Amino acid sequence: MIIFYFLEGCLFLYFVSIFFSVIVTVLDFLGPKIIQYTVDYCIADTALEKGSVPLLMETLVEKVGGREFLREHLIYVAAVVAAIAVAAAICRYLMKLINSYAAEKFVRRMRDKLFEHIMELPFSWHSENHTGDIIQRCTSDVDTVKMFISEQLHSLVRIIIRIVVAVYFMLGINKTMTLISATFIPVIVLYSCYFHNKIRAGFEKADAEEGRLSATAQENLTGVRVVRAFGREKYERDRFEKRNHDYTNLWIKLINILAAFWASNDLISGLQVMMITIFGAVFCVRSYITVGEYIAFVAYNAMLTWPVRALGRIISEMSKARVAIDRIGYIINSEAEKDSENATEPDMRGDIRFENVSYRYENGSDEVVNNVSFTIKAGTTVGILGGTGSGKSTLMYLLDRLYKLPEENGSIYIGDMNIADIKAKYLRKNIGLVLQEPFLFSGTLSENIGITKKDPDMKEIREAARIAALDDTILSFNKGYDTYVGERGVTLSGGQKQRTAIAQMLLSKPPIMVFDDSLSAVDTETDIKIRKALSENSGDSTVIIISHRITTLMHADKIIVLDKGNLVQMGDHDSLIRQDGMYKKIYEIQTQGI
Repeated sequence: MIIFYFLEGCLFLYFVSIFFSVIVTVLDFLGPKIIQYTVDYCIADTALEKGSVPLLMETLVEKVGGREFLREHLIYVAAVVAAIAVAAAICRYLMKLINSYAAEKFVRRMRDKLFEHIMELPFSWHSENHTGDIIQRCTSDVDTVKMFISEQLHSLVRIIIRIVVAVYFMLGINKTMTLISATFIPVIVLYSCYFHNKIRAGFEKADAEEGRLSATAQENLTGVRVVRAFGREKYERDRFEKRNHDYTNLWIKLINILAAFWASNDLISGLQVMMITIFGAVFCVRSYITVGEYIAFVAYNAMLTWPVRALGRIISEMSKARVAIDRIGYIINSEAEKDSENATEPDMRGDIRFENVSYRYENGSDEVVNNVSFTIKAGTTVGILGGTGSGKSTLMYLLDRLYKLPEENGSIYIGDMNIADIKAKYLRKNIGLVLQEPFLFSGTLSENIGITKKDPDMKEIREAARIAALDDTILSFNKGYDTYVGERGVTLSGGQKQRTAIAQMLLSKPPIMVFDDSLSAVDTETDIKIRKALSENSGDSTVIIISHRITTLMHADKIIVLDKGNLVQMGDHDSLIRQDGMYKKIYEIQTQGI
């Protein structure tokens, strides 16, 4: 079970906590027995029947001077009861302390393992799952499981121990009254199981709706500029309020079920207490039991009532935990990326070859890339041109193994090595990929640029920024490289974010550099400046530039033209401009405005 995977390292602490719980239970049940003995055999001077009092208690009484001595020194009995209460309090403190420590250790491991596993999941998995829902599973559901393990499951063990000990002591007093009390236990368990299924179904719907609500909030917070720019505040507010309304209604329905369950639980528990009080009084009047036994039995029944009531509630609460565990299990059981058994770390400065590559998304019907083959010579600059949806970015995601290429859909080689046989982390470390919409983390500009290299010095950061035509811009800011960048780079313009992402990649100096339309937000002059700096500083790196601008691609050694997933043209600018085709048509539109 997945829970045991997360319990590694803290299971022993839970057992220690349960051990102290057993001691607390035993100490709690000693008090009524001492009171029973004091009332019946010291104060009332009732004849002592064999086996009615534990042998250990009889031995201790004899050692201190017998019943007569205790009758005259009841303060000693009170002191013993107080000492037992203090010992129980100490053990209860240790139980809660160790249990809480184990719970925090458990939830820390759970979060660490979830985050670690999510980082290893393929890019396609992240594309299929909403970020808000993933966050909800890693926060709210984690807290639900923590509550189940640290409180509910722990309480379940304590309750079972208390029930067993209570029944044992109650049987020693009167079997008939014990049977009356125990009759209510299966009733509570049965209707708790009935409500368990209803609560589980309700909580599962509410939890899923909470994930959708979180996803809506996350989308609007990250896309707040788009929402404001298009005046969609009311639309998005209405959409959020509808989600929130649906979520609230699901919880109201669940609360109605819980209210009926709790009320039934309290009613049956109250009936149990009432029946024991009535029958106990009758038995006491008819001398079936002594006054001390009646007092002790009522005390034991009170100790039994709480665990039985809690047992019912825990059974129902387990339905929530089960849903949360299943939702967390979905993440953990999702298959992480794995390298092949013989994966290696070859030289990454060889030719790049696409051989009969085809690809379609899992939920798509048409192929995004259709039987594409071409070679990129090592150390050259290649441009890729094509309309929206032509498969340009998909080719680069396949090269970087962000999308997994099925064996029957062709092969991609770097040098003589199939990329499927290269370690994924090594492959991505050596392929610098700059996206059209780069993601920047909250932090300073220097921290964002230096994120791709361990302990970079300021000289390296500034050199990368200079090549990306960003150094002068940064120096114009009041705080320079210490300028704080908001989440997703909201304090920067689109072009500044793209140039920051370019500087990030240049700092690591990968042998393969991919610019996926990453100059779209910069002006033509800056575009030329960056391309010139790249050609002077790229060394023997292979450079792949994806763009809609022919002026960005025209100086490349080779230009590949894609249309609806098909390779339709390939060559340098001069040869392509002499051909009647897509490239010439786009060139004429962009240069002549036709």
